Amino acid sequence: MLVTLTCEPGPMNVRIKLYAMLGVYLPASAIKNEADMVVDDGTTIRQVFAALKVPEEECHLVLVNGVFVAPSERESYQLIEGDALAVWPPVAGG
Repeated sequence: MLVTLTCEPGPMNVRIKLYAMLGVYLPASAIKNEADMVVDDGTTIRQVFAALKVPEEECHLVLVNGVFVAPSERESYQLIEGDALAVWPPVAGG
């Protein structure tokens, strides 16, 4: 499934993986918990969350290509071609 975001200047492909209850924010044609998206160069993690209508407070653990991205970095962290953005919600239990 490809979803287009508008954030100039040119398009690139990224993979979005939303786990647990966050999967409801993926497009209906997503396979399991993943969707490929076409976004523009310079698109940030926060812009992807906004485009998918994922509440930021529900994005506890965020990884890009397996590397943790702190909440303070998500507004400025720009994705690049081929990145994999994986997101998990807060988990409770004992």
